Amino acid sequence: MIPTLSFLFGAVGLAVGAVAGALTTYAVGEKDRQAAKHHRQVANELTNKYTNLEKQYYELADESKKQIDELTYQIALGEIEQDCLRLAVRLQQSLIALMWSIDKHPTIDVLKQFIEAVKFTNDVLCQINEELVNVPSDYYERNFTEAVKNNLPVSGERSTSKIDQEKPKNNTIPKTPKAMTSYSQEFQDTYNKINATGNRLLNYIKELRAGRLKEGDSTQGLQSVEDNIVKAVQALVEQKYQVAVIAAMNAGKSTFLNALIGADVLATNVEACTVFRTDIIPINAEQTPRLLEYREGQKKPETIAEGDAREIQTQFVNRTYQIRNSGNSDYTTHFELEHPIEAISKLPSLAGLTLVDTPGPNEWNSENFNTVALKQTALEALRTCDAILFILDYLSFRDDINLELIQYLIENRQDFLAQNTGEIYFVLNKVDMKGASDREIKDVIKSLTNSLVSVGIPNPNVYPVSARQGLLSKLILQEKATESHIKDFRIFYAPRYATEDDEGNQITPAPRKIAPQALEDSGILQIQDKVIQNIAQNSGWNLLSDVLAIINKAAQSVADTLTTEIRGWELEIEELQQTIEEYKQRSDSARNKVANVKKSVQSQKTTLVTTFSQGIYEFAETAKNCIALEIDKVAKNQSKNSDSSSSLKNENPLLAILDKVRSFLKDDSNSDPYKIKVTSKEDSEKIGKTINEYCTPIIQNFWIDTQDRLIREGTNIREDLVKQIQEQIQSISDELSDYIGDALQVEIGINEIQFPEFEFSGIDAKIQEQQEVFKRSGTKTREEKRCCANPLVYGTEVIFFEKVSYYEIDLQLTTQGIQDRIDEQVKNNIASLQRVIEKQISKDFQKGEEQINEYINRFQDDFDNLLIQRVKRKTESQEIISTLNNQKSKVTEYLKELIFIQEMLDSWKPSPIN
Repeated sequence: MIPTLSFLFGAVGLAVGAVAGALTTYAVGEKDRQAAKHHRQVANELTNKYTNLEKQYYELADESKKQIDELTYQIALGEIEQDCLRLAVRLQQSLIALMWSIDKHPTIDVLKQFIEAVKFTNDVLCQINEELVNVPSDYYERNFTEAVKNNLPVSGERSTSKIDQEKPKNNTIPKTPKAMTSYSQEFQDTYNKINATGNRLLNYIKELRAGRLKEGDSTQGLQSVEDNIVKAVQALVEQKYQVAVIAAMNAGKSTFLNALIGADVLATNVEACTVFRTDIIPINAEQTPRLLEYREGQKKPETIAEGDAREIQTQFVNRTYQIRNSGNSDYTTHFELEHPIEAISKLPSLAGLTLVDTPGPNEWNSENFNTVALKQTALEALRTCDAILFILDYLSFRDDINLELIQYLIENRQDFLAQNTGEIYFVLNKVDMKGASDREIKDVIKSLTNSLVSVGIPNPNVYPVSARQGLLSKLILQEKATESHIKDFRIFYAPRYATEDDEGNQITPAPRKIAPQALEDSGILQIQDKVIQNIAQNSGWNLLSDVLAIINKAAQSVADTLTTEIRGWELEIEELQQTIEEYKQRSDSARNKVANVKKSVQSQKTTLVTTFSQGIYEFAETAKNCIALEIDKVAKNQSKNSDSSSSLKNENPLLAILDKVRSFLKDDSNSDPYKIKVTSKEDSEKIGKTINEYCTPIIQNFWIDTQDRLIREGTNIREDLVKQIQEQIQSISDELSDYIGDALQVEIGINEIQFPEFEFSGIDAKIQEQQEVFKRSGTKTREEKRCCANPLVYGTEVIFFEKVSYYEIDLQLTTQGIQDRIDEQVKNNIASLQRVIEKQISKDFQKGEEQINEYINRFQDDFDNLLIQRVKRKTESQEIISTLNNQKSKVTEYLKELIFIQEMLDSWKPSPIN
């Protein structure tokens, strides 16, 4: 089946451009003048044929169907279509001839263009059921290798390395066409086309609006369309993608991140350095890297260091030690490192990719300061990031600490695993530590895979990596390696690439010659490419789809406006007035229906509030019961008749701490076990502090798990609600579109009610926004009212009574005090939560309401302005209709271009998750 002429025409145009470009590029490098001349002639011939065909097509399109015979019109279209088919076959023949010419003198540039030309041409040939351009399976590999050889710089240093002799490589050149046609490249190409088309359409609408303003027309509708395109293009450029990296201490997480960044900037000390979340944000190579620290209660970050990698690394380490030693007295919340990221340096469309360095599970129970919030950071990353990398140590991947978070996922987050299997990667780092007698890496990976499967992770993605080898190789290739880096490379990695000469002498090539192969062998390129492709194919595809839909809707809106105006000038003025009056009645009815939708949303909002409230109440009861149980254990230990104090101490660390109090008194058996007696006021205060410090993290931990569950459940409920809003308002909009089309006897496009993901901030983001407005009120107890936030202080002042010769602490009063504080916090949380949800749901509904109101008002404004213009310029009707038809023709071409881009986008659409 032959596609529509508009689609075929656009596809052929792209193919002609690609083939002509490849022919011209080859001609530039061709030494044979006659051959070069021939290729240029073919390129010019193809371009001229398409230009002439294009001229015929648009001349025909500009003619009104009323002015020419329908049969003549169809015959003319058929002839253009046949010319398109003949041109497509000519492209096929030209590419086959070029393919054999490239074999004689391949270059990197012409191969890149040839690949693109084959792709576009085969897209056309496939649509018209013609034989595709068939490229031999070894063609690209063979010619890329030859092109690289021809492109290698002449060097005075002789290499006898087997690598240099057999596999000359340049890490910046793809080995096979697969790298050229990966999802990341598809994403970049589609991104460029959407961005370019969106900006051209935007400029055209600005010109159209400016012209109408000069004529005194109202342009509110066009202004709204223009604003929507601006918003979509901005989202395309500014979209963020997050890759979370999680590991236990000493797994090599910082080295792995450094390898992705391409700089030795994060500290790799033996002592764990990640005490807070650190976001690595990419900047351009010409910008100055810097390290920023964000603190609670401050809107602007503190600049910790800026300049080269070594300076930033040194200051980062010093600041980490300060935070640990002071117990985070400055209330630091997170860090940001602004630095170029080598892994995405050639993909400007992914400039919003952020690497998230998260604290490891072993940091969740730090002795220096309460870091329960670190667990919250890791769980937040699991909810919000586009990809998650677990770094496991080859030497100790079976350790409990490495699998703690994984085990947590298995027990509590089966839904997460089911939905995100393709976004989780397990990186087995330090494989370069394998000894000669150790098991083969592939056997270790098999064992690790079986372990992950056994705990419930289906089809785990496991990648062996030597992060240090990858980092040093990148530094050498970028000519940024220090003497220390080169020395390490020579000692640890260069010997693996040594060869023997005829006399048996070991010859080690220079590091710069080994680096490309060492980088490939490190596994870093494989995992970074896999992750980038995953993001491009999933999150990236969704972004492009949303942006393209908004731009397409904008173009359709302008086309509908022009269609309406053309028909309005063709109708008798009395008939137009009647249509406008009927439209007002229809639009009023549509607004009433939207109001009814708003009422139905209220009940759904109640469901969301109820879900959160129940979860919070359940948390409160669990936490209160747990605290009472822990205090009961202390009281039980007070009894002289207790013979299980040793075992209790093992179960409850609080008991062991209390035993260290020097003036602790053991009273007779008749004393109340819930009362602790000490002789020193200092010890009584110490016991109070101990109880608070012990109980608070227990409650916080319960809350974090509760919050994690509530956010996930709440997000699902909210997404369902947004879908209902979208469907109901879409139905109202469709009725209005059908009426306008029937009344004017024209075709009006669907007004798509859109909720693009880049405008859909989740509950996580709302919580963070609310937390950021709070200011720190004290250094000892901070009791801000936080919606769904991690309550930092749940303890209470421990009451003690001064007696004649001792101080008495009442544990029952202490328990009641802590429970009262829990109830108080729950009350505050639920009240704040209700306000946030109401605001959020109202905003979701408002977005749909605004879109249909904008649609209603746009046609109303068009009709009102039309009546005014019909009176003022009634003698110019034919001239105005002609101008409107020309304007519509241009917009129609944009719509055709957008249809082709949509086809291009759909060609690499990700498969749905089962």
